[in-house]
Amino acid sequence: MDNTQYGVQIGENKFISKVTVLSHLKTYNLYYEGQNLQLRHREEEDELIVEGLLNIFWGLRRPIRLQMQDDHERIRPPPSSTSWHSGCNLDSQGTDGEPTTQQNPPTVEVTPPDNQPEDNGMMEEQTEEEDDNDSSAQLMRTKSDAGVLRRGQRRSPSDQRKIRRHRFSINGHFYNHKTAVFVPSYGSVTNVRINSCMTTPQVLRVLLNKFKIENSPDDFAIYLVHTSGERVKLKRSDYPLLLRVIQGPCEQVCKVFLMEEDLVEEVTYDVAQYIKFEMPVLQSFITKLKEEEDREVQKLRRRYTYLRCIIEKQLGCSPEGATCM
Repeated sequence: MDNTQYGVQIGENKFISKVTVLSHLKTYNLYYEGQNLQLRHREEEDELIVEGLLNIFWGLRRPIRLQMQDDHERIRPPPSSTSWHSGCNLDSQGTDGEPTTQQNPPTVEVTPPDNQPEDNGMMEEQTEEEDDNDSSAQLMRTKSDAGVLRRGQRRSPSDQRKIRRHRFSINGHFYNHKTAVFVPSYGSVTNVRINSCMTTPQVLRVLLNKFKIENSPDDFAIYLVHTSGERVKLKRSDYPLLLRVIQGPCEQVCKVFLMEEDLVEEVTYDVAQYIKFEMPVLQSFITKLKEEEDREVQKLRRRYTYLRCIIEKQLGCSPEGATCM
């Protein structure tokens, strides 16, 4: 049977009708009306493609490690032997493109990031108008978050804007050798731009690459965590963006979490409905279930005893003194 007749694939051998997806998508966009979390959709060769930002909450227990340098960071030539300039100087040229000169070697100082936002537990996002392929502004992250500048020398406003656009933080932790290894605040949120054709491993790679996280994607998993306590791990063949749409937009009901692969277990709905009860109540449930189990065992024993007695009578070899209940 052709699976395409079921519509949109949301996982391995799991399909849902296109009409249902569009209905859920309409509800989703109405919920986020006027916000950047609204999703767009289009059709290519009769295939429905949804794209946009997906909120992902941090649920890690182990530290992560941030890269100290960009993957495509440009390497500057070493200074000449006659020059006193330090290799960690970020502003070796003036505004007119000519090298700046000084009579005496200046004192160096570490300055904090320019216009660093307050740490409010949220993720610092990249502006939408930024060109991801812009290689004109590269960050040197080998010494400190802001770099080492000569005293009295400042970057131009345009350079500061470019650096702020290219600088990401996780709860205030930048690419700094002192804070490159840390645990993100549990429950803090970020988002990634993905589409409905991306599977779980692909979404994980996008998230890790966005924040230059060195840990392997195989160390992590994506979970749907419900308010009831139900926790469902997304399979490698699942499509997270579509599953988010199907679950509905309200994050008070269900959230998408990034968690460790080996530290978290799934919690089924049947188990989740008992999690929030107090221990005495749970103990009483166990007692009732044990009593019910004992009754079922006695019923089965009486039934098989009766059936054995009937069969033995039919075979004419019923033992003396045996009676059928």
